[in-house]
Amino acid sequence: MIVSNCSFKKVSKHHGVPFLEKKQISLIVNKTNKNEIRTILGYPSTTSKFDNDVWIYIERKQTQSDLKELGKMKIYKNHVLVLEIDNYGILKKKEFYNKENMRKLKLVKSTTETGFKKNNFIYSFMSSMRQKINDPLGQRAKKRNKISQR
Repeated sequence: MIVSNCSFKKVSKHHGVPFLEKKQISLIVNKTNKNEIRTILGYPSTTSKFDNDVWIYIERKQTQSDLKELGKMKIYKNHVLVLEIDNYGILKKKEFYNKENMRKLKLVKSTTETGFKKNNFIYSFMSSMRQKINDPLGQRAKKRNKISQR
């Protein structure tokens, strides 16, 4: 009776568009338009604008893991649908990723370096601008010169 409030049914959390895998089948490239996409899937989880509109839909389901892992949440469904829509509002490209597809994706490990080095013109220009903002009348420089002359 000590554990009377605990349940043996696992907790399941759902985020995003339900049944995304089944719904995305009805989207036809070069035929389906924006309004039909919104009717079928609703509004996208996120959007982007490059040459064409890119709409991203997400579905994620989590459940509690076994007792030996202290009930941490475990992802058992992770779907992402990426739709590219042209300027006329027609679906041009459709990519569906599930949990197994995402494991096969290769990520780039290299990083870009910052372009601000101490000998760089931009660095020196920005430093002088910072100095003028901090001391617009040049009072600090005058005080330093007086102290050094003594």
